[in-house]
Amino acid sequence: MTKVLLVGESWVSAATHFKGFDQFGSVTFHTGAGRFMSGMAAAGHEVVNLQAHEAAAAFPTTLDGLTGYDVIILSDIGANTLLLHPDVWLRGERVPNRIALIEEWTRRGGGLIMIGGYFSFQGIDGRARWHRTPVEDALPVRCLPGDDRLEIPEGCTPVIDAPGHPVLQGLPDDWPYLLGVNEVEPKDRPDVERVLSLPAAQRGLPLLVTGRHGAGRTLAWTSDMSEHWLPPAFLAWNGYDRLFGNMIAWAAAEI
Repeated sequence: MTKVLLVGESWVSAATHFKGFDQFGSVTFHTGAGRFMSGMAAAGHEVVNLQAHEAAAAFPTTLDGLTGYDVIILSDIGANTLLLHPDVWLRGERVPNRIALIEEWTRRGGGLIMIGGYFSFQGIDGRARWHRTPVEDALPVRCLPGDDRLEIPEGCTPVIDAPGHPVLQGLPDDWPYLLGVNEVEPKDRPDVERVLSLPAAQRGLPLLVTGRHGAGRTLAWTSDMSEHWLPPAFLAWNGYDRLFGNMIAWAAAEI
């Protein structure tokens, strides 16, 4: 069974409610990983979700702490969360750079995946800050320096560029539409392969790109794993489990 560490895909929202002269506040917790977690369990992958509010303190600070995983997925979590360990942020102490640790772990044979979102790649207003980091060095794509979101409210259907790629094996032909991506640039290397793209109306931007980093494999899926960029039709699609399951299996060098 493939062991996967999913980092991110959670957030907290604070709201102020006004009722005439009176007001009160509320805080709610959200996770975008439910559909993914259930689907990957069905696909035979063991996924641990290290949620965003836990990752700053709990993400491992040594290679030994990552040896139990075959694949690391970074999804909708910015670089600052891993750079600013509480010992650094609150106590002014030194800790290992965990972004550099991910790059080394991948180079030594790990599988690294980044999934799109408002805090993936460079993200909203450029705040995800993965540009010019060791993680970007490991990925098969380059991040843009600024806000990289492409919202597609009219929807668009993926275009297959590499029909024989293992990530696409066993998928149905009836791809559902999606509603947005992070714009990235595939690296110009022989190992980098564009598997899926957007239609010409969206400039043929990359959707799924694979590559190698040292002894490891890396993959970029530039859309989301859940709403809003993946609409209900995509989440209910009978190819969802197979698609994301194949991404994991490929990154782990199992297919």
